[in-house]
Amino acid sequence: MRDRSAIEAALETLVSGFESLRHDGRFDEPNLDGSSGDYISFDAWEWPQGVGLYGLAQLWLARGKDPALGRRLTEWYDRALDRRLPGLNVNTTAPMLALSILWRETRDPRHGAVLEDWAERVMQDAPRTPFGGFQHDVSDKLNAGELWDDTLFMMALFLASYGQASGRRDLVDEAVRQFLVHAQFLTDRETGLWFHGWTFEGRHNFARARWARGNAWVTACLIDLPELAEIEPGARSHLTALLRDQAAALLPLQAPSGAWHTLLDDAASYEETSATAGFAYGLLKAARLGVGDATWRDAGLRAVDAVLRQIGPDGVVGGVSYGTRMGHDLQFYRDIPIQPTGYGQSLAILALVEALKVKETT
Repeated sequence: MRDRSAIEAALETLVSGFESLRHDGRFDEPNLDGSSGDYISFDAWEWPQGVGLYGLAQLWLARGKDPALGRRLTEWYDRALDRRLPGLNVNTTAPMLALSILWRETRDPRHGAVLEDWAERVMQDAPRTPFGGFQHDVSDKLNAGELWDDTLFMMALFLASYGQASGRRDLVDEAVRQFLVHAQFLTDRETGLWFHGWTFEGRHNFARARWARGNAWVTACLIDLPELAEIEPGARSHLTALLRDQAAALLPLQAPSGAWHTLLDDAASYEETSATAGFAYGLLKAARLGVGDATWRDAGLRAVDAVLRQIGPDGVVGGVSYGTRMGHDLQFYRDIPIQPTGYGQSLAILALVEALKVKETT
């Protein structure tokens, strides 16, 4: 793996790369309210931007609350709040995660009021499936009776983070409940990996896709949840066991390049950078915290090298698959186009931040 200075330089280019993301009309996905969906640029309030902000927030913390990054985050949220927020759904909740971290450190009352209102509406208004899981409704589609693994990153982590910071134990407990419900219906008992989704209308896992980025959301979530909030020991032990089970399946599926394929168990599907970065982050962090062993660290470092090779001179991460709906057959996942996005930038940032922490201890 490259030295510390090379990783620091790559992080600088990644941060600048957000400015190169442009919504050029290639993906025209109008929302249900008639507004234009923007899942590419860094200006919209949506899930790709929300994940991007989380990466910036974690980098801000890793750099000792760097003032420049803090201003960048604050100004982004101030602009967004001045424009007025969109309606609530799973994906529009994603930007609230980084805002909860920013508020935890600054206690800006304007941000606190927004967070409290949004959390209350999630608890009261978000549609639910049987067993109380959050139905994966998004800005341009309602998904009746469906659970997706994406929901844990986009909605449950926010409840945990804000619940802990605000002293609202009910929000933390709800986040844990979501992890347990989603695990019940999305884990593949045969492998330890996770399926992309489950529907109660037919009671099946759609294409039974062991989709890489969906699994990467899970890897990152399972290691971040106990860091963002205090979790009851029994639930924490169970979720840690799920992470170890998943990692045992992931490691043999890593390609010689250090990346993972977009369908984890299909070597003919393309290698995908955002998932690779998410796995690198989760595996490295778990190894650092003693949840995983040296084989996790080594796999994570190989994945970091794969990610570094995908960072262009303009700081834009290549090899990232576009936002992925629920597939009803496996070919659907193989055909998802490649498109730079905020979540590609963010997951790469998270991976490199963890790589630097490895450098500090070796």
